[in-house]
Formats: sequence, structure tokens, C-alpha cells
Amino acid sequence: MNSTTHVLQPEDTQTSDELRNRKITTSIPASRISSNTPTTRTSTSNNSSSQRFLYNIVNHAPDEVALHAAILGAVFAVSSIAALAMLFWRDGFWQLPAYISALSAFHFLEYYITARYNPAKVNIDSFLVRNGRSYVFAHVFSLLEATTELYLLPFLKTHYLISLLGLTAILLGQAIRSLAMIHASSNFSHLIVHQREDSHKLVKTGLYSYTRHPSYFGYFLWALGTQVFLLNPVALVGFSIVLWRFFKRRIAYEEILLIQFFGKEYVEYKQTTGTLIPFIP
Repeated sequence: MNSTTHVLQPEDTQTSDELRNRKITTSIPASRISSNTPTTRTSTSNNSSSQRFLYNIVNHAPDEVALHAAILGAVFAVSSIAALAMLFWRDGFWQLPAYISALSAFHFLEYYITARYNPAKVNIDSFLVRNGRSYVFAHVFSLLEATTELYLLPFLKTHYLISLLGLTAILLGQAIRSLAMIHASSNFSHLIVHQREDSHKLVKTGLYSYTRHPSYFGYFLWALGTQVFLLNPVALVGFSIVLWRFFKRRIAYEEILLIQFFGKEYVEYKQTTGTLIPFIP
């Protein structure tokens, strides 16, 4: 892999040199290109490989990584213990701390899988915790809705079978997303790639044989599952609309680039493989 690959957001007009001099805050992850070049966990070959790892060191302070991982781990542990205690003693709305556990696990896995299977591209923003105000607002709103309805409309929080369906969606969505990242491996990116390299190839195997964008579908399923799990009717509608609109625009933009990269091969792949996201063919 060449270390000068341009990975700008659709609205980003900055040069690659400018990008190297700042930390990149991303939104929902977005890659579905793979490479013939195997992923290595250490730099042992040429200078370009060393430069990639040097770039990550410069923009990837170990103390920040440790702090992020420690906080996420502590939140996961405390919330999981609280959820299990509430579930065991049947005292309280155990879904609330369990939701926080799922959220912390998601962010940790985003970083860990990138670090394990694509170390050349991992950086502090791979945790995806700095995802913008809208992302923070959405999850704060879901927590507020769950808490408010628990005290004002407690009957809404008694549909345990529906909540179990949401938990299933969370686990399945997380598995799909994580496996998609692992399968794409060395060329998975949280940013849209704007320049094809010789080593790139179109992935059509594994989960990619069932959906063109398994990481998107997995996140869509995971996010909606969290609101079903919390029995949040308002947030469920809001999440559905916002995420659907986001993925519709992002997939349309990304596939313009993919057609430029792969031509007829991607056009044929698109015709035979859907997204599995409702009303996004």
C-alpha cells in the first residue's frame, strides 16, 4: 500500500498533506475495498511501510489509546455488573446499563479490530468516540427517553420479548460489522477512499456476497436494535430516519467512486447483490 492514499470525506476539500497534520474525526465507518497485500503487525520491509507506521505514531499517542481503552473497559465492566445484578434480582430496568455496555463494547471493537487487522491505518479516532454532536445527541436522547418513560410511562418498558428481539439485533449487528471489518482487513477504512491503488480488488466473498456494504448493514441493525432493546419508540423512529438518510446518501456517493475504480465489474456486482438496508437497493 502506498502511504499517500487520499481518504477525504465527501465534503472535504483539504489536501492529503493537511490531513496528515491534523486528527481526523470520522462518522459511521465506510470501506468495502480489499487488497492483495497482506496485513502485517510490524514494519519489517520497505521505507513506505515504515512511513505508514511513523504516521500513526505521530498521530497516535499511546497514552491516549491507553486512556480511551481504560475508560471504555471500566464503563463496560461497571455497566455489565449493574445489568446482571438488576436482571438477577429483578430489580430495575436492566436494559439501561446493558445498553451502555453494548455502546462501550462497540467503540472498543472499532479500535481493536482496526489495530489487529489493519494496523497501518489505526489511529486514536478509530475508537469513533469523537463522532460529532449529532452522534452524541442521539445516544443522550435515547438514554433520556428510556429514563423518562421508565418513570412516567412504565408500561412501555414491560414488553420483554420485544426487548429480547432488540438484544438479538444488537448481537447480530455487531457480529456482522466486526466480521466485515475483519474480512476487508488491510484496506478497511473509516473514511471513503478517493484513489484506487494497484493492489486494490473488489471484495465479493464472505459477507460481501450477501450485501455490498455489510459494515453499514451491521451498524444499521445494531443501532436500531439498541432502541428496540430499550423499548424506545420515539428514538427508534428517529434513528431509523436519520440512519436511512445517511446511508442512502453515503452509499450513493461511495458507489460512484467504486464504479470509477472497478467499472463493469462493480456494475454487475451491484445488480446481483443488494444492501439489505430497506429501500436502498
